[in-house]
Amino acid sequence: MNYKRLTNFYDVLPILPDKPEDSWKQSVKWRAVEETFRETCRRFGYREIRTPMLEETALFTRSVGEATDIVSKEMYSFLDKGEHAVTLKPEGTAPVVRACIENGLFATNPVLKLYYQSQHFRYEHGQKGRYRQHQQLGAEVFGSADPAIDAEVILLAMEFYRQVGITEQTLKVNSLGISESRAIYREKLKEFVRPFLGKMSKEAQNRFEINPLRLLDTKDENEIELLADAPKLLDSVDAESRAHFDTLLSYLDTAGVPYVIDHRLVRGFDYYTRTTFEIVSDNLGAQNALGGGGRYDQLVEQCGGLPLPGIGFGLGTERLLLVLDALGIMPELADERPTAFVVTLGNAAVTRPAAVKILQELRQAGIASDMDYRPGSKFGAQAKRADDLGARYLVILGEDEIAKGTAGLRNQATKEQKEIALTELTQTLLSL
Repeated sequence: MNYKRLTNFYDVLPILPDKPEDSWKQSVKWRAVEETFRETCRRFGYREIRTPMLEETALFTRSVGEATDIVSKEMYSFLDKGEHAVTLKPEGTAPVVRACIENGLFATNPVLKLYYQSQHFRYEHGQKGRYRQHQQLGAEVFGSADPAIDAEVILLAMEFYRQVGITEQTLKVNSLGISESRAIYREKLKEFVRPFLGKMSKEAQNRFEINPLRLLDTKDENEIELLADAPKLLDSVDAESRAHFDTLLSYLDTAGVPYVIDHRLVRGFDYYTRTTFEIVSDNLGAQNALGGGGRYDQLVEQCGGLPLPGIGFGLGTERLLLVLDALGIMPELADERPTAFVVTLGNAAVTRPAAVKILQELRQAGIASDMDYRPGSKFGAQAKRADDLGARYLVILGEDEIAKGTAGLRNQATKEQKEIALTELTQTLLSL
């Protein structure tokens, strides 16, 4: 039988895929991006957290909101053999909150700064940069309501993008206020939309009844035009939220970070309060968001903890790699080539055990090394395999060399070869 991957999933491969448009699926590029994210978070004082792939379904319906698209039609949810309602996590923040409450991290860390790299699952229709399994790079901060931490979280995300080579970024910011002021704004928005609701899509009409703020998140050109003169959420936020937002903007000004106040920026989850932001690129078409986040000062309490402010973001790895390809930016890739490749000649019963022993010594010394594991391969085939892997040196072992306690060491770039004692091989390669 021929098995194929599921629709709207993908494979990350150790070699460059055949199709140029799939070059972002090369694993070494993923690792370069992930290591850059780890290092950037380290410099900002964030520590890693890892949460399970499966969580109780109620964690997401309670925190993300049952009226959101993710909960209503995109989650992979099922009953396990114990009849427990479980879900493959569709986002990273709620599981982090659950883990911190359950493990008592909030009690011992007045300000807790965390980051994660996590696979998430949503039953979405295929789009460029959006897949049913997708990876997010995320950061969360708990315990501070200071606008300065909002600025830090935004600057962390933007610095990471700068580190991987995206220097031209557009930062969009808005404030959602608190739940009370949002309720007032929802009624204003519904009053504005009601006269022309019949001109909007079925999805928009459904959002009008269930989650009217999501009307602002539309990508439909007709609906964008209809909403052009809609009341601005920022005009309805409470005074404290407005002061918080203005202070954040002053910090961004001080840091020299340009921004656009986007009055349609509401994000997709119910748990957001006050600050919301998005970083976009013009290289993904309509789906141009690289990542974003915002403040969620009521989420910890909603998940069963004590009241505690929080803010964070999620950045899509797939979208980032697509943008890097579109811009012609190559992440700084790790060198996966072996330094040494051991070639055996003559009686395999003599040379192959010696090769295995040499490989063990080289690898224990930290020298990347390999050999051809196809029995009976001739010298030319072994040398070609070394070249295919990009090996810098051949270590040539024949029966005569082993008898003398030596090996041939050949530079694959210059083709210069010399004889060297096996006892000196490791140190010689370390010095090259």
